[in-house]
Amino acid sequence: MKYKKVIVRFDAENLILAEELICNIFFSFNLKGVVCDIPLDEPDEGFGTNTLPKPETCSIAGFLPLLDSSDIILEKIRKKVSTLSNLNIQVNIQTEIVDEKDWSDAWKVYFEVTKITDRITIKPAWKEYDGREDEIIIHLDPGMAFGTGTHPTTAMCIQMIEKYLKPGSTFLDVGTGSGILMIAAAKLGARRITGIDTDEVAIQVARQNLAKNDIDPGICKLLCTTLDKTDRAPYNFIAANIIAQVIVDILPAISIRMAPDTTIVLSGIIKERKSSVLAALETNHLFVIHEEYMDEWVTLAVKKNQTLNIIGPA
Repeated sequence: MKYKKVIVRFDAENLILAEELICNIFFSFNLKGVVCDIPLDEPDEGFGTNTLPKPETCSIAGFLPLLDSSDIILEKIRKKVSTLSNLNIQVNIQTEIVDEKDWSDAWKVYFEVTKITDRITIKPAWKEYDGREDEIIIHLDPGMAFGTGTHPTTAMCIQMIEKYLKPGSTFLDVGTGSGILMIAAAKLGARRITGIDTDEVAIQVARQNLAKNDIDPGICKLLCTTLDKTDRAPYNFIAANIIAQVIVDILPAISIRMAPDTTIVLSGIIKERKSSVLAALETNHLFVIHEEYMDEWVTLAVKKNQTLNIIGPA
């Protein structure tokens, strides 16, 4: 099958905001294999330094199946992207036709063995790596799904899971992508893990990655659905590495699925959007117990406010 590769090259004062807005447009039209190529400062020790080459220009690329409808979708993308000039984001869109094999493997040049914490390392499935005996190694092939572990939002999520997940916990991953957070949770002792995503491709990729890591299929559940359509039973730990606006929208549904001692980790939040997330947390009687920053990204660990006395009708 052939695909239309859509490449948006851009320049902006705030590259992280531009990246998020362009990615949101791509995801809203269900583009696959989205790759972001922007220069980032070297992360702190333990988050995988020198893993990515510095690009000469900033760009984001995604892929559309070459169908009769692809030109219509592309025109809608052009219109959406053109509105970014109002935010002083200058863009240029190019397209090319590629075979599936050409694009599905091209991104692999950007993915190296990456040390996330002292204990946890992400290893591409096609790379050789001999870790320490006590090291947790996550074998990963993201395929057409989002999530390699090298992005700051994913790295910080894994750090938070390592810090707060208790062995024997139940774990929910909202927007599971490649399944990387599910794998981390399982290897850190979760007894039952559930991942949901609205993209069937992501569900397939996550299932394959769970198998690559020898995660017991008896403790795993993968669902192609939205959070509001899942069981309301509470989880001990919930992770949502998405974007700020989606987090704000789904916080009521997350709160319903929290027990009194549940920890949730929220990531994919740029600094400019943190205030809106904090406001939504307060509305839902949740509070931050820990926060991490990397580049322009924020990750929050959150609990329920147990000091409230909720009195029902007499």
